[in-house]
Amino acid sequence: MSPSKVSIPIHDSQEVEQKIRKELDLGSEVVTIRRNAPAAVLYEEALKEKQTAITSTGALAAYSGGKTGRSPKDKRIIEEETSKEEVWWGPVNKPASEKTWSINRERAADYLRTRDHLYIVDAFAGWDPRYRIKVRVVCARAYHALFMTNMLIRPSAEELAHFDEPDFTVWNAGQFPANHNTEGMTSKTTVEINFKEMEMIILGTEYAGEMKKGIFTVMFYLMPVHHNVLTLHSSCNQGIETGDVTLFFGLSGTGKTTLSSDPHRALIGDDEHCWSDHGVFNIEGGCYAKCIDLSAEKEPEIFNAIKFGSVLENVVFDADTRQVDYTDKSITENTRCAYPIEYIPSAKIPCLADTHPSNIVLLTCDASGVLPPVSKLTPEQVMYHFISGYTSKMAGTEQGVTEPEVTFSSCFGQPFLALHPIRYATMLAKKMHEHKANAWLINTGWTGSSYVAGGKRCPLKYTRAILDAIHDGSLAKASYETLPIFNLHTPTKVNGVPDSLLNPAKSWVEGTAKYHSAVDSLAEKFIENFKIYQDQATPEVLAAGPQV
Repeated sequence: MSPSKVSIPIHDSQEVEQKIRKELDLGSEVVTIRRNAPAAVLYEEALKEKQTAITSTGALAAYSGGKTGRSPKDKRIIEEETSKEEVWWGPVNKPASEKTWSINRERAADYLRTRDHLYIVDAFAGWDPRYRIKVRVVCARAYHALFMTNMLIRPSAEELAHFDEPDFTVWNAGQFPANHNTEGMTSKTTVEINFKEMEMIILGTEYAGEMKKGIFTVMFYLMPVHHNVLTLHSSCNQGIETGDVTLFFGLSGTGKTTLSSDPHRALIGDDEHCWSDHGVFNIEGGCYAKCIDLSAEKEPEIFNAIKFGSVLENVVFDADTRQVDYTDKSITENTRCAYPIEYIPSAKIPCLADTHPSNIVLLTCDASGVLPPVSKLTPEQVMYHFISGYTSKMAGTEQGVTEPEVTFSSCFGQPFLALHPIRYATMLAKKMHEHKANAWLINTGWTGSSYVAGGKRCPLKYTRAILDAIHDGSLAKASYETLPIFNLHTPTKVNGVPDSLLNPAKSWVEGTAKYHSAVDSLAEKFIENFKIYQDQATPEVLAAGPQV
């Protein structure tokens, strides 16, 4: 028997294999199906794919092809009777017909049935057993299987043996293009979710993040609609001794992963959470960290997590030494690493807390340099800024974004929302009021001037000092001054942070007049954006926004 024919014991399940063969109409001799294969086997098979290698630290480096970020314009939800009255239709959730779904699903099946190898990942989304869902991923790239093995919650041998039918299935045929002549299609890429069938299909993009974020959208729908549980685009950590919980909201590039990975606090998760009546739980079993300019000095926990079993996506490495150059942006600025959460020494396993958050942190990366490094928010300001979801979208997180862009993303996660933002905001307000949580707006973006004028990002060490002051309670007791227009309450002193940095007007290198002009400009953008919500917002929330 040749080496390629050797049978490898990798937890294949005959029953699951037969189900997949039936659904895809596979012949018994056509394909090898591997279910929940260990990392070593997936490494062996991934290395047969183009532009895949093992780096000097043992991580698997893979290339996602032409798409190196999400394709939000190609995300669709099937318009069907069970969910159409709940879904927030519009620029985020574009409707597609059930006929279009049938065509695209069959196209995905056509591609998958031609592959020599298929991979199945059966795992969970949600650490709280009361709310978790069973997810099945079917894909044709070994690196995609390892990615989702890392990002979902890995079942024990006993849980896998009794996994039975999944609650939701992802069919990833991303190497194969969609037919752009199909009704409702605008390109050869489509990411479609069908809540009636509880399935998702991917065509025309190999970017692994589409699978992760697709499951996130599913949880944004299922948890509020069926369980009255709030889904959040946030990271979360907990005081090791005090037990206090902090939620960090923010889009990619604002610092959720970096700031939640604190060696002095237990990491519950870096990106996706749910807040139930019992506390907070992570949706994922891994972390998906940005790697651009990563260093052991700045982010040691993330840097050291990049080892055997981790998946690096779209990084550049030396062909001889296999050392990764994290400063190299030639493929994309959106370089990423997916690793199991237990690779972070401070991770709390299981990833949940039976206490409610005492601090809510809204993170923004302000490229205008207008917002202060930290502000203490009133309850009404929390609602206003949560609904607004302002940040400067960072380069590389989506196709075509090459430098920071002003953006407003409702609930700091608009691309993933399945329901209207007001529904999530109302749930958040109720929970914050019930559990008396403090709220803060932290700007991890530019200070002293704007990005365009050559300002610099707020040093990470100062942001960490601000968080330390939040967690030790000193910031809540500080003296504050109120900034004009935005009416933000800014502390006059924070241990470890220069006083001048706390008030942007005092550190603005181009002078006070230009600073106030920049404030007015950003305030007008806030006001214009909020017009779409003002008919449902209370007068108190409207008054909490900037007043020009």
